[in-house]
Amino acid sequence: MCGIVGYIGKDEAVPVLLNGLAKLEYRGYDSAGISVYHNGIYTIKAKGRLKTLEDKIADTGVVSSHIGIGHTRWATHGAPSDRNSHPHNSQSGKISVVHNGIIENYMEIKAFLEEKGYHFVSETDTEVVAQLFDFYYEGDPVATLRKVIGKIRGAYALAILCLDHPDSLVAVRKDSPLIVGLSQEENYVASDIPALLEYTREYYLLEENEIVFLTKEGVTLYDLDGKQIHKDVFHVTWDIDAAEKGGYDYFMMKEMMEQPEALKKTIFPRMTETGIRFETLSLTEEEIKYFNRIHIVACGSAWHAGIVGKYVMEEVGRIPVEVDIASEFRYRNPILNKNDLCIIISQSGETADTLAALREAKRQGVKVLSVVNVVGSSIARESDDVLYTWAGPEIAVATTKGYTTQLSLLYLVSLYFAKVRGTLGEEALQNYLADLRLLPQKTEEILKLDGRMAELAKKYANRNNVFLIGRGLDYAAAMEASLKLKEISYIHSEAYAAGELKHGTISLIEEGTLVIAIATQERLFEKLVSNVKEVKARGAKVVAITTEGGLAMEEVADEVIYLPPSGDIFTSSYNVLPMQLFAYHTAVERGCDVDKPRNLAKSVTVE
Repeated sequence: MCGIVGYIGKDEAVPVLLNGLAKLEYRGYDSAGISVYHNGIYTIKAKGRLKTLEDKIADTGVVSSHIGIGHTRWATHGAPSDRNSHPHNSQSGKISVVHNGIIENYMEIKAFLEEKGYHFVSETDTEVVAQLFDFYYEGDPVATLRKVIGKIRGAYALAILCLDHPDSLVAVRKDSPLIVGLSQEENYVASDIPALLEYTREYYLLEENEIVFLTKEGVTLYDLDGKQIHKDVFHVTWDIDAAEKGGYDYFMMKEMMEQPEALKKTIFPRMTETGIRFETLSLTEEEIKYFNRIHIVACGSAWHAGIVGKYVMEEVGRIPVEVDIASEFRYRNPILNKNDLCIIISQSGETADTLAALREAKRQGVKVLSVVNVVGSSIARESDDVLYTWAGPEIAVATTKGYTTQLSLLYLVSLYFAKVRGTLGEEALQNYLADLRLLPQKTEEILKLDGRMAELAKKYANRNNVFLIGRGLDYAAAMEASLKLKEISYIHSEAYAAGELKHGTISLIEEGTLVIAIATQERLFEKLVSNVKEVKARGAKVVAITTEGGLAMEEVADEVIYLPPSGDIFTSSYNVLPMQLFAYHTAVERGCDVDKPRNLAKSVTVE
């Protein structure tokens, strides 16, 4: 959950490294550091945001160099501090390393190296890599790296600078993302494309245990046996502006406002005048007809999307669906059948637990369909089939357009499976498709509630506890809304199935407690009104989100937000939108850093 950048070329390295780290700071912002070659290896690092490092560099003087590595950290081993910041150097000063991931057997390696006379100055797992590289080093960086990765266990992306190779860098990846940027007279490594987008659109996407040796003249790739390998170049078509704020104060607001366009790009190419078309799907209709069960596996917001997917698939496709948190899936020894399908959901396509779940499913012989946003990501490459959300780069830690485009793809998959399995009549299918075509337009309409949600945030931002209630798909939406609120505003927020209030939860309601009630499903509306009455009777302040026509809610709630009517299976795409806006404005009111909430990072690439 850290960001790596490396540069070698004709230009000054420090500005390139700092600019790349600024684009990667969403991956970690506990500390940052760089190492460059300047009459030896020169390392400077600092606890805190990247600005702290920039100020420190400005105070000490910018070092002239044409090669270097940089790192922005989300702490796992060792508290955030200058000492624990990356890069980490060997005690000889000849080796400098940046690392994204976790070295699981670092204690064993550390003990071995201490017996050999090595002394450690940090609490991190990464320092053992620098010292172990130094221990094995005999002048050939690639050969040494092959020895090192033969000894370490865990997940890692590594970039390494060697004192006696001032004209080259060496790097490798396993279970943590790393890309190679290609250009004339300069080359790069980074954890993600946005770090390098202003410099190049040509990349190598590294596979597991592929080693890369970089000079300014070129890039050479090797496998674990030291044999040279060749790869196709991946060309990025993103507009550079897509990775910039575009005049907004925060990426999160920009990305919320991009949702209508992202939905168009995700939905419309897959819809014909009368049906759904997945051009790249290898699953046959025969396989779809005889699926025994579907397992949806994901983490965080993607897991919430999966819960919505379960409701919809079971409703229209009549297929049993299980939804698992990826970090629990492989450790519970899941029972999978050869006629099952595993749907993996991940915005980044690099989520470590989700990737491990994918591999477990494939180990058991189950077909895997992934829903991801990042083309060429690890999950996309290792799946049998992949459906891209085409949301464009998402930088804010709290996902918005990533989540809603995931939902839209799950709707399409559900309706397609229902059609193939014969569980949905033609008239019903056409009605659903007509509603789905309106999703971008209605999303744009609902986002105009921004001013109203800002007013409500100003009114309720001082609350320390917030509860969200809903039933069915509204409960699934309440879970995602609660996560948005807690992760960026730091308010303690919980989502509950409204029917469970009387089974203990209602004891938490007291005078002035804010309860947000989501009631957008017609068949469950009256029951939700009754639940609102129950919390009001105990002194709660209630903000209700419902559809136009739900006038009865005005009699019981303190505030009512009306959404345009939609087919019941699509309500989760609408009712989450005002809550995204509310969470955003609440965080702003409380003085929080919306894009970079404390203790969180965008891509969770460690277990």
